[in-house]
Amino acid sequence: MNMKRNSGGIGIFEIILAALALIVLAIFLFKNVGFFIDIKNFFTGGVDYGAVGNVVKFILTILTIFFLTIIAYCAVRLLEIRKKEHEHLAREIAEYAHKQSETERKKQEGGGVSDNSRWIKVLEHTFSQNPADWKLAIIESDSMLLDLMEQMGFKGENLGEKLKNADQESFPSLTRAWEVHTIRNRIAHEGLAFEVSNFEAKRVVAIYEQIFREYGYI
Repeated sequence: MNMKRNSGGIGIFEIILAALALIVLAIFLFKNVGFFIDIKNFFTGGVDYGAVGNVVKFILTILTIFFLTIIAYCAVRLLEIRKKEHEHLAREIAEYAHKQSETERKKQEGGGVSDNSRWIKVLEHTFSQNPADWKLAIIESDSMLLDLMEQMGFKGENLGEKLKNADQESFPSLTRAWEVHTIRNRIAHEGLAFEVSNFEAKRVVAIYEQIFREYGYI
């Protein structure tokens, strides 16, 4: 069921649901005008236990209508959310399948895909359905960047120091390398508190790939 929304962000279903609730409430009130008379007599006259019972039934009926409306609304919203989740999962599966088929095709053609086993593992993590793997893809890519800079002869005990000892002339990819290395450090230092979406993981890995291909590393 396609739930379109107007410019104010209110869904058509919500409007219909509210209208039906108001109609039901109006019909109930019209048919039970005597309840209001009982309420008036209760406060202006002596205690009429029959009137008290009618008032209680009236209040319970109103509450029942209200909570049934809330339950119906929540049920429909839950169905909408599940539908969106299924659509998102289907897109992710299709994207992964497409990527795998492209990888296999390029392997058969003998070009386009690196035979670097570490990089292939990075791609597997990147297109995984597990969010933890997305972080692993970035961490492994950063480790590969460290290896690249060691091969290029940059000095330093770790990647951060090697980047500090580099400049744009000796390492033109320096700005991009700092960007992705900073994200890797946040993953390492903040742990679970630092969330990485699959889109962001793919973007970061793509930057690593650009750097690696520029220097023939993969």
